[in-house]
Amino acid sequence: MTPASEQEHRPSATALTIAALGVVFGDIGTSPLYALKEGMSPAHGIPISQASVYGVLSLIVWTLTLVVSFKYAFLVMRADNQGEGGMLSIMSLASKGLPADSKRRLAIVSLCLVGASLFYGDSVVTPAISVISAVEGLEVISPAFAHYVLPIALVILFVLFLAQKLGTGRVGKFFGPITIVWFLALAIVGIYQIAKNPAVLAALSPTYALGFIITDPVKSFVLLGSVFLAVTGVEALYADMGHFGRPPLRMGWFFVVFPALVLNYFGQGALLLADPSAIKNPFFLAVPEWGRIPMVILATIATVIASQATISGAFSLTAQAMKLGYCPRMRVYYTSATEKGQVYVPFINWSVFVLVVILVLVFKTSSNLAAAYGIAVAGTMAVTSIMLVIVAVRVWKWKPYAYVPLMALLLVIDSGFLSSNLLKIPDGGWFPALLGFIIYLLLVTWKTGRRLVAMRLAEESLPLIPFIESVALAPPHRVMGTAVFMTTTTNTLPHALLHNLKHNQVLHEQVILLTIKTEEVPRVPADQRVVVDLLDAGFVQVIAHVGYQEDIDVEGLLRSCVMKGIEIEPMLTSYFLSRENIIATNLPGMALWREYLFVWMYKNGARASDFFRLPTNRVVELGSQVEI
Repeated sequence: MTPASEQEHRPSATALTIAALGVVFGDIGTSPLYALKEGMSPAHGIPISQASVYGVLSLIVWTLTLVVSFKYAFLVMRADNQGEGGMLSIMSLASKGLPADSKRRLAIVSLCLVGASLFYGDSVVTPAISVISAVEGLEVISPAFAHYVLPIALVILFVLFLAQKLGTGRVGKFFGPITIVWFLALAIVGIYQIAKNPAVLAALSPTYALGFIITDPVKSFVLLGSVFLAVTGVEALYADMGHFGRPPLRMGWFFVVFPALVLNYFGQGALLLADPSAIKNPFFLAVPEWGRIPMVILATIATVIASQATISGAFSLTAQAMKLGYCPRMRVYYTSATEKGQVYVPFINWSVFVLVVILVLVFKTSSNLAAAYGIAVAGTMAVTSIMLVIVAVRVWKWKPYAYVPLMALLLVIDSGFLSSNLLKIPDGGWFPALLGFIIYLLLVTWKTGRRLVAMRLAEESLPLIPFIESVALAPPHRVMGTAVFMTTTTNTLPHALLHNLKHNQVLHEQVILLTIKTEEVPRVPADQRVVVDLLDAGFVQVIAHVGYQEDIDVEGLLRSCVMKGIEIEPMLTSYFLSRENIIATNLPGMALWREYLFVWMYKNGARASDFFRLPTNRVVELGSQVEI
């Protein structure tokens, strides 16, 4: 496709904005279901009065302004890596130019792994609290439905996770247009209630938030954990930037989502001023009685869309982590012929589903789940802020007079929300924190284990060039065709080649040593993708560079080599892979229990031939034993 035709087929900014409403803003767009309800909960010991309602509303609107509008839409979205956003992108920017073994780089990578690990905790809690809070609207219609809330929620969740194999694109197209109706409904309900008490709009002033904090700093500090629920899902604004671009996302936020959210929150506040008993569910009680059943249906669909965004985000993050070497190989299915970022990872899908079901059965209500919600998001946001300051200093070259005030502002915002959410740990916040810790442990254990395996293999490897020279001097029997040996190093002989020569005593006419390097950029330009070095004795060294968001297509990479003068006949090409048998020992490396954990992860990982999607009838695996 030519650049001109690409321009013609590129969606307009309006189309991208509409598409982003469902994919990006689903989570934050369903926050009105529970945010104000938890913020004004009697559990905080704050009576429902004009001062408290105005104070909480002011806190919510200025949290949306500072965190979403200023921090993310204005600042964080500037930190793009070739147009892409997300934790891995900002990690690449923050560590750019630092030596691979430097302590500063290690600290940056470790922090970003913490943020990525906490995202998995968020991807478990979001579907649970979103779907339950929507179905709880049935209790408002009739208390008789109370016993059906959990069963209905579990059925909806099962269907949602079952549908993931269809692909994000198909699921999003089916529900996407309803998101516009959802935000329109939020605004209309808010206007309906505000019209009855327009004085509530006075809470737009930040003086009510400041007065509320000054009057009772202890209770307002505890309350911040509930107010924070209004901005959960904001990370998607940055993570999905590459799919939609900055302008459409900013348009969607400032012209649709932000106004709809503010109107709905203020509408709920107006209702509470008129009827304090509505605190049991101000969102659905703000809707006229005739419209509550349609609103429950609409809210349920909206929460499914919100859950879809976090689940697909977990798939994408896992696929990227695998390519960067932080996660064992898993079966990955590409669900779109045109969008390579749309993937389905069955293991992650059903693991998250099991954890979601456990959460639903243990916590039972959205109010209980609110105690588990927020801590993972707050932790991820704090990591993003730290990375943003590092990027401002190292990449943007900001002067101290510019980044010091920024650092101070972000420190105040993030430390306040994070410390307030930490108070939730005894009541349920321990779950996402524990899950995040386990995921982090798995990530670093896998990375360290792979490094130890590489070290042990290197100790037993032969240098490449002297071996090729010996082959030229005393050539073994050569057979027709091409042998492709996949290897992680470029200066040593692949173990599979050595074993093949030892046992079969033959070499192919052409031997390609293929090393795939995943770069810390989303995509690698086509002209920089493959580097070919013609060695002696029929050996060819190929180094392929791919981005962490790109599909690894080995046969496609080899076709690129043909353009560089290498002849490859697909039907006469065989792929040789190494399959190590890892044994945990007391050798220096990791603690023995972590080595056993690594061995378990390695044995349960997908085969390299499946991960690289090699033709199964032309793959040969040769094993070796490695002690770590």
